[in-house]
Amino acid sequence: MRSRPSAADLEAARSRTIPDVVPPPGGVLFCGINPGLYSAATGWHFARPGNRFWPALHRSGFTDRLLTPSEQHLLPSYGLGITNLAARATARADELTAEELEEGGALLEAFVEEHAPRVVAVLGVTAYRTAFGRPKARVGPQDGALGGSPLWVLPNPSGLNAHYTAETLAQEFRRLGPPAGAGSIAPRR
Repeated sequence: MRSRPSAADLEAARSRTIPDVVPPPGGVLFCGINPGLYSAATGWHFARPGNRFWPALHRSGFTDRLLTPSEQHLLPSYGLGITNLAARATARADELTAEELEEGGALLEAFVEEHAPRVVAVLGVTAYRTAFGRPKARVGPQDGALGGSPLWVLPNPSGLNAHYTAETLAQEFRRLGPPAGAGSIAPRR
């Protein structure tokens, strides 16, 4: 595939899925809402130019350098992983149904029970509210746990989320805190 997907590539990616990047036990699991078409076309999480996930991850100290989406395979060496609430790729997250998000919440809980991350960070408060039936949830730590792991909600890093800049996203990521040693050591290969 070309470095930038064409309009036809994007349309062909509709409803595709992307494999999870599984964190090591005790790592941090980031949970996006669902893959966008650009991500589904490339096979990389948070791949659309303008998505601020990768810059926020670096600016907050989770990684020692700015990774590109194509380097997502390095995340476990930093103690990190990525999954999504809903697996189906769409042009916009608001194309998902409440049922898809609720089902995704149940699947996420099973994933967390199996992989035992230190913390789960859902990226998108509106999707979190729907998936878990918590209409008043706010960004930050949540009461209770998910599958035995503490739960946080972070802002959606999409470029469409104008409420947060790359720096204010990084500030929220810093509140969560990277795994011990993240960003200060070279990743294991």
